[in-house]
Amino acid sequence: MQVTETLNEGLKRAYAITITAAELSEKVDAKLLEAQPEVELKGFRKGKVPMAMLKKQFGPRVMGEAMQEAVDGAMNEHFEKSGDRPALQPDVKMTNEDWKEGDDVNVEMSYEALPEIPEVDVSGVALEKLIVKAEDEAVTEALTNLASTAQDFEARDEAAAAEDGDQVVIDFVGSVDGEEFEGGAGEAYPLVLGSNSFIPGFEEQLVGTKAGEEKDVNVTFPAEYGAEHLAGKEALFKCTVKEVKAPKAAEIDDELAKKFGAEDLEALKGQISERLEAEYTGAARQVMKRAALDALADLVSFDLPPSLVEAEAKQIAHQLWHEENPEVTGHDHPEIEATEEHTSLAERRVRLGLLLADMGQKAEVEVTDAEMTQAIMQQARQYPGQERQFFEFIQQNAQMQQQLRAPIFEDKVIDLVFEKANVSEKEVSKDDLQKAVEALEDE
Repeated sequence: MQVTETLNEGLKRAYAITITAAELSEKVDAKLLEAQPEVELKGFRKGKVPMAMLKKQFGPRVMGEAMQEAVDGAMNEHFEKSGDRPALQPDVKMTNEDWKEGDDVNVEMSYEALPEIPEVDVSGVALEKLIVKAEDEAVTEALTNLASTAQDFEARDEAAAAEDGDQVVIDFVGSVDGEEFEGGAGEAYPLVLGSNSFIPGFEEQLVGTKAGEEKDVNVTFPAEYGAEHLAGKEALFKCTVKEVKAPKAAEIDDELAKKFGAEDLEALKGQISERLEAEYTGAARQVMKRAALDALADLVSFDLPPSLVEAEAKQIAHQLWHEENPEVTGHDHPEIEATEEHTSLAERRVRLGLLLADMGQKAEVEVTDAEMTQAIMQQARQYPGQERQFFEFIQQNAQMQQQLRAPIFEDKVIDLVFEKANVSEKEVSKDDLQKAVEALEDE
């Protein structure tokens, strides 16, 4: 087997690989000898088929397998000796297309090598960690929001007309074409007007009604309604308003705290404070992470594989185009051309991606099974009732696993940078932190 370098420019590499006919013949004979004991052909006992007959019967197929194994072996041997790591799957093609048995096999292999990543000393990198305390005002605001979600309703005066947001307690009977239908009746049903929990158009017709009033509500079931026999049909609901109630926010007291699983109001305040500060810490981490990435981008410079930059630029252009055209949900649109701005951003992402991967590899950073399981479970919560199917889908999809593993790995490497960098703390207000986060989104 001969491997001859034909191109070495920057990160681009190309090699001519020659696999001799003798090597192929040896591989074919070896494969046939290995299979011979198990082969049965008409007129021969198992394991007694002559080699010449085996070659005639199975030779072409075995030859193809032998050629593929020879090429794969030559590639693996080359990468072991050279130390090259291809940026993408090498392009391999046979150059003597008129090949026939007995000829050597000539193959051309080309690829872009990953660059050598320089060592990076982050001890001189200065980072600022923003610290935000949960102020009483923020805790009170959160408590008020909780109280509004736990609102009660109290009866209005008998002469009061129902308003949007009020709760009306109703008896109702529904009919289509004069016939009552199953599931179309209810008694003392508490309906919040404006909640959109009933058929479109139903709740609006009860605005202005009073306790004791009877009201005919005419609606049309949606065309896509779950019950096919009702879909698209006009219906009449005879309603009796038994009571009209106004919304009333729950009192901020120990009873409210117990509704949310806390022992008392002080305990609930403590939980809210911890949750707020955890949110602030997460936002502050994102700000410091961006600063760390900016610093790393300025610290290193090395050649980038053009194919990786081009692919990343196209992905960025495609993503931004869809953000600007949200009405287009599919991908049946003209090709999106990457601009210089997209390419510049792609170069930064590729450079940082290669650098972080190299730093993590040298530090022997690993993503544990437990961390992967937690990440999968968090994603699975987006599909209530289908968590098991989602979990199984991820287990069978290597690409999706990598998509979940990559951000965990990156965060672990960033943690190493934080540990080695010169980090100072600065206490700021919630508004200052919010401005810092918004600045990240504007970049």
